[in-house]
Amino acid sequence: MLKIQNLRKTFKNADAEVSDVINIPDFSLQENFQLAVSGKSGSGKSTFLNLIAGIISQDNGEIFFNDEKISSLSESKRDAFRSKNIGYIFQTFNLLQGFTAIENVMLGMMFANNHDRNKAEVLLNKVGLAKKMNNKPSELSVGEQQRVAIARAVANSPKLILADEPTANLDAKNGELAIDLIKNICEENKISLLLVSHEADIINKFENKINFEDINKTATI
Repeated sequence: MLKIQNLRKTFKNADAEVSDVINIPDFSLQENFQLAVSGKSGSGKSTFLNLIAGIISQDNGEIFFNDEKISSLSESKRDAFRSKNIGYIFQTFNLLQGFTAIENVMLGMMFANNHDRNKAEVLLNKVGLAKKMNNKPSELSVGEQQRVAIARAVANSPKLILADEPTANLDAKNGELAIDLIKNICEENKISLLLVSHEADIINKFENKINFEDINKTATI
């Protein structure tokens, strides 16, 4: 489903020196497959996910999604592709504070021209927020905010979920609940899952796991 070849992303430091953050010769992810990627903070894991999602552009290399070369799409076409095919669970949740839980889910759906309020309600019920659909993020606990973010990520029936340190802002109990919820929803809906984390306890909940440094061949890691 996902295929990466010779992917590179560089950044300049304060002295204008160029260094590789991403240098991935080869990577692939199959359909309906869950993979956890471990790596220390600052190693480029978030950049890796942002490249796959098309949020940022690579310097070199190719990214294929179901044989479509998404790395060569324009920014607007990447945005459209992402809205229909990729769900993203951010470390900081990225909920809009002025909107309710159900409005946050539906705003994500609207980017794919999906206005199915009933589906949004079903998803929020699925993540245990049936009685808090009309609450704004400030009226929800951190764990509840993460569950809204999970519902939003799966609302457009994506083929792939990207999860960037999804438990970083949660305590151990809520972190474990969030991971179980993400894994179960992906399994039930046959959605592939690519999760990155620096937390060993989270990584070890996955049958399939790799170290980021094993695929990212930079000199700085």
